[in-house]
Amino acid sequence: MSTRRNELVRQAARLFAEKGYHGTSTGDLAEAMGVQKGSLYAHIRSKADLLWEVARDGAEAFHAALDGVPDELPATEKIRLALRAHLRVVAEQLDVATVFIREWRYLEGERRDAFVAERRRYEERFRALFREGRELGDLRTDLDDATATLLALSAANWAYTWLRPGEDTDALADRFFGALLDGMRGYATP
Repeated sequence: MSTRRNELVRQAARLFAEKGYHGTSTGDLAEAMGVQKGSLYAHIRSKADLLWEVARDGAEAFHAALDGVPDELPATEKIRLALRAHLRVVAEQLDVATVFIREWRYLEGERRDAFVAERRRYEERFRALFREGRELGDLRTDLDDATATLLALSAANWAYTWLRPGEDTDALADRFFGALLDGMRGYATP
């Protein structure tokens, strides 16, 4: 991808995060790039192309972060590191994460279907960590993996609305982990 196109995608992420997808006009994008509106179409067919690229970049960033969690660790440690990885993406790529979490819903057709499939795949990867912890006895035997995943990701996803620049996301993730896991371990039901 050309440097100019990369800059356009970066500006689109910033504007979509600040103003929303529908609140951002092609005029806004052109102004951010310092070009005339018509010049944008040398790089894109539509504003929807930019939304797709930013949302896809977000999916790739979250999956790549989760890929960095070592498989050989105990399940609860993998959950802690997965939360750290997720919050690090939010902090380091706030605009892209905001679009991934909030603005993706404006994707249409095949792009929307592909994006939803990637979000579900990411959620399933998290769910597998909770399932592993439950099956190995590190977490409650009656734990609902899907609910635990939704709780963890919902808490971590909303960080885009309140995370302060420069905040220690590892420490924050560890606090999330402690609060979440204390209610998920400690006893097993018959």
